[in-house]
Amino acid sequence: MSLTVLPERAARLDPLQRLEALCDSGSVQPLRSRVTSPRLGVRAAHGDGVVGATGLVHGRPIACYAQDGSYFGGSLGERHADTIVRVLETAGRARIPVVAFVESGGARMQEGTAALAGYGRIFRHSVGLTGVVPQLSVVSGASAGGGAYSPALTDLIVMTEDAAMFLTGPGVVREALGEEIDAAALGGPHVHDRNGVCHLVEPDAAAAAARVRALLEYLPSSAGEAPPRAQPLQPELENPGSVLPAEPRRAYDVRDALAGIVDAGSLLELCPRWARNIVTAFARLDGRPVGIVANQPRHLGGVLDADGSEKAARFVGLCNSFGLPLIAVVDTPGFMPGSRQEQAGVIRHGASLVRAFASARVPKLTVVLRKSYGGAYITMNSRDLGADLVLAWPEAELGIMSARAAVGIVHGRALRVADDAESELLRLAASYTEEHLRAEAAAASGFVDELVDPSRTRERLAWALRTLAGPFGRQAGETR
Repeated sequence: MSLTVLPERAARLDPLQRLEALCDSGSVQPLRSRVTSPRLGVRAAHGDGVVGATGLVHGRPIACYAQDGSYFGGSLGERHADTIVRVLETAGRARIPVVAFVESGGARMQEGTAALAGYGRIFRHSVGLTGVVPQLSVVSGASAGGGAYSPALTDLIVMTEDAAMFLTGPGVVREALGEEIDAAALGGPHVHDRNGVCHLVEPDAAAAAARVRALLEYLPSSAGEAPPRAQPLQPELENPGSVLPAEPRRAYDVRDALAGIVDAGSLLELCPRWARNIVTAFARLDGRPVGIVANQPRHLGGVLDADGSEKAARFVGLCNSFGLPLIAVVDTPGFMPGSRQEQAGVIRHGASLVRAFASARVPKLTVVLRKSYGGAYITMNSRDLGADLVLAWPEAELGIMSARAAVGIVHGRALRVADDAESELLRLAASYTEEHLRAEAAAASGFVDELVDPSRTRERLAWALRTLAGPFGRQAGETR
């Protein structure tokens, strides 16, 4: 096996500098900066390897902490844990976001069970804040054991290029399994951005801090508050329909279509390298933060599979927790068939996405661009799952399966004895399309609320959001 080596660290920011890069200038207010560990004696240092603080990001208060990887490997001791718990308690009482810079070798050996108990307290408080305030982590160095679980319990994870996270490090893997592997190959950022553990990768801690500041612009300070509004911007593309290829089976990048719907420059994609057949992204529409879940025809034809369903379900849950309206942008041939998908638990993951959309209480809008077939038609925020508005572009098709596949099943015997099977297949497929698949037929039956010209998609979605946003989502003076 060829081993990947972590890149050399650039000029490193110390823990306080990381928090200062995150927060507005001059706003960092440290907590418990004089605390020391009684178990380390003369080796003890103020802060016990972590800097806790409150500060401001874009003028809004946050709670934050940064671990010091140069102090006993960032290992967690009892007083170190107490500081992190204090930060989490502050966030809960003030109902403000938490941002953590994680860089820890795990529980401190010198403190034994007391260190393990510290992780238990941190986990309990972090779980208690789930869905209450946004929790974001930056993994900025090697993090093992509890140092990997801590960020995994938060809502969003950013890793730096020189970071790694794993439950057991290379040394333990070597002893237990005889496997030779380095930290980057075991748990580096380009492992975890392909398995869904981390959401974004940045070059260094300063870039990661800037990315977290951008993420916080889409999120409220706590559940029940309105996400921050911004000045509406016209989209980058005038007509999103212009990106659809003339050949209906040809692939395209759904992000190009989104460029004609959302505010210019506002699309912030999460987990772009994991389950690439699904796009999950924050964006703004008419200045409002929204969550986008879109099939990506550029990868696997936009089919839904186990990983794509899990990715979408997690994102839908996050948006629902913090009041972001959801927009499903649909172009999918259905679920991926085959033994590999069944073995991967596609039923379970697909059901998770159904549950996520059906239980979400934020405004839920759907736009069918080109096709929506089979179980994926239901799963991608259909009217019967509770979508508040379902739009379709005029040439879209909605139904159980494609016309050719359906005709092959319904008329298979007749086609086998036909003089010209291909011509007969085309004739029957055209008839089936007109009767069962056309968006016009779905609209006539009420499964689609309205057909909309692609150039007016943004306008219709923005109007729906103004109608559905509720009192928290409306600006002063804005009415239904």
